Amino acid sequence: MTNSLQTRHLCILGSTGSIGMSTLDVVRAHPEQFKVVALTAGQQIERLAQQCLEFKPAIAVLSSAEDAQSLSTLLQGKGSSTQVLYGQEGLITAVEDSDCDTVMAAIVGAAGLLPTLRAAQLGKRVLLANKEALVMSGDLFMNAVRKGGAELLPIDSEHNAIFQCLPPQFMSAKHTPSMKELLGVEEIWLTASGGPFRNTPLEDLASITPDQACAHPNWVMGRKISVDSATMMNKGLEVIEAHWLFDLPLEKIKVLIHPESVVHSMVRYRDGSVMAQLGQPDMRTPIAFGLAWPNRIHAGVAPLNLTQLSGLHFTEPELKRFPCLALAFAAAKQGGTSPTILNAANEIAVAAFLSGKLPYLRIAQVVEATLNHLESKQAQSIEDVLESDRKAREAATTYLIQA
Repeated sequence: MTNSLQTRHLCILGSTGSIGMSTLDVVRAHPEQFKVVALTAGQQIERLAQQCLEFKPAIAVLSSAEDAQSLSTLLQGKGSSTQVLYGQEGLITAVEDSDCDTVMAAIVGAAGLLPTLRAAQLGKRVLLANKEALVMSGDLFMNAVRKGGAELLPIDSEHNAIFQCLPPQFMSAKHTPSMKELLGVEEIWLTASGGPFRNTPLEDLASITPDQACAHPNWVMGRKISVDSATMMNKGLEVIEAHWLFDLPLEKIKVLIHPESVVHSMVRYRDGSVMAQLGQPDMRTPIAFGLAWPNRIHAGVAPLNLTQLSGLHFTEPELKRFPCLALAFAAAKQGGTSPTILNAANEIAVAAFLSGKLPYLRIAQVVEATLNHLESKQAQSIEDVLESDRKAREAATTYLIQA
C-alpha cells in the first residue's frame, strides 16, 4: 500500500467543474500533503488560468487548440511556465507525463473515459467521480484496474458511502466471489434525493424549464448532472457503476428516495445488520476521503448535528415519474453495449433540453428510441465502446431532428 502520508501528486481531470473546485478546496487546506501537477478543463479559460496561477501545475489542458493558445498567452504574460495542451491527446499526456500518482476523474460524460482508463492502466490512484468510465466500459475498465495495479476509490457520494460500509476484504482483488459471499453482504441500497420534482404533479412536468431542473434542493452540481438528478438517470447510471465497482449482481442493488440527503447509502448484511454512512450533503467529504485514504483529513465540512434533524424518510422511486431510471435498469440487465447507448443518448437529449430544443419529458423518449434502434453487442475493446457511443449519438441526434 502506498504511504498516504507522503505528498501526493495530483492530476485533476475537470478542475473547473464543481467536483474539481471542491477538490482544490480540500487541497488548499492541506498544502503539505498534496501537490497539483496537472489541471484540465473544457472551455473555461479564465477560471483555469486562475487555478494555474495559484497551484502552478506542470500541465494544463483545454478542449480546443484555440482556447489552449489563449490560455498559454495569458499565462506567459503572468510569468507562468505551465505547459498548455488541448484535446484528448492533451488529457492523456496530463495523466502520463505530469508525474502524478493520483488522478481525480471528474470530467462529466464520455469525454473523460480515455484519460481515466489510461490512469488505471498506469496503476495510478484513480478517484472516480466520472461514472461513465464504468457505465460505458465496466468490464474493460475493471480489467485495466486489475492489470495495472491501480487503486480505485469511488468519489460519488453514494458509492463512497458503500465503500466505507463494506469490510476492506470485499474490495480486494485477491478475494474470490465465493470468499466475498462469506462476508455476508445481502444488498446495497443507493439513496437518492429525488431531485426537485419528486412531489411535482405529473401533469406539471411537461412545462419544466432547464433552470427549474437545475435547481437541486440539496446538492450544488453542474447543469448536466443536475438534470440527470431530476430525471433520476443519474441514479440509474450509479446502479450500473455499483454493479461493476462492487462486483454485485443487479438484483442486489436497490434504490431508495431519501429527501434529506443525510444517509448517503447503506449496506444490508445477512445477519440483519444495516451499515450506513451519514454526513452533510457536501462533496468535499468523499473527496477528502479519497485523497487521504486510508487516513482521514479535515474536509472543511460542518459536522452533522443529529439533534437538528426533523426526521429521515425513505420511499421506493415511482418509475412512472422517473422513466429514465427504468430505462437504466433495463439497459443494465441487457448488458453489452446497452449502457453505452443509454449514456450517449442521454447526453444528447440533456444537451438539447438545456439549450431549449427539447421538452423535459422528451428526454426519456429520446433515450428509449435510441436503445430500441441500436442492437446491443459485447464490446471486445475500447474501440468497440467508442464506436457504439458514436452510433448512439448519431441515432439520438437523428431522432431529435425527425421528431
